[in-house]
Amino acid sequence: MEENKLIQQSSIIQQDGWSSLRSFTAARIALGRTGVSIPIKENLQFRLAHAYARDAVYACLSTEMLLSELDKNRWNHICLNSECANRNEYLQRPDKGRKLNSQSREQLCKHNNECYDIAIIAADGLSAIAINEHFIPLVKILIPFLKDKFSIAPITLVEKARVAIADEVGSLLKAQMSIVFIGERPGLTSPNSMGAYITYNPTVGLTDERRNCVSNIRPEGLPYLEAVEKIMYLVTTAFQLKLSGVALKDETLLC
Repeated sequence: MEENKLIQQSSIIQQDGWSSLRSFTAARIALGRTGVSIPIKENLQFRLAHAYARDAVYACLSTEMLLSELDKNRWNHICLNSECANRNEYLQRPDKGRKLNSQSREQLCKHNNECYDIAIIAADGLSAIAINEHFIPLVKILIPFLKDKFSIAPITLVEKARVAIADEVGSLLKAQMSIVFIGERPGLTSPNSMGAYITYNPTVGLTDERRNCVSNIRPEGLPYLEAVEKIMYLVTTAFQLKLSGVALKDETLLC
């Protein structure tokens, strides 16, 4: 009898006082509790979110789909690879993910007969899912704005790549600026978040304080149009000041 009573008590979910705040964030807050533990439903949702994040890290670019979309929009493109031979090496050797392999460098050398204002790069990073889902919809909005003011190099798709690979790509393409769109480190509520890193005068060996970042690009985070507005502001201002990074402030945040 006493045992049944304890079971009944443990099955009662006690609501958290912060429950009303859940409508404002996807963060894992106000989960409630059953006894001294979180409810089974929340425990299972945590495991599912962790599985999605892990899958994102090991996902690959949908290269055929991306190339097909680039062709439909008549955008010149080049497929490249970093020095990493496989996904495991990519995760264990970040340094190799920052460099192109020799074949990719040779490919770019064939396309650097002219100079460009901007090189656009799509890199899988730590969530190829983010690029598969968001890169094409965003650049469809972005490129018309860029073309009004700047010349654009062939778009490059780089597999098993880190942010800094844009320095080498931009330098080899003789571009004054690189914009790399990359899958960000997955979170438990955002396995498909894309970031954009903007670097003026990309050169091998630069460090991250020379870049500006627009983060969490996805419908549930920073929507495409707002992301394009921020990117255009940073790009235009970077060309005016001839710099990027910590010296370039996003003053739109002050408005």
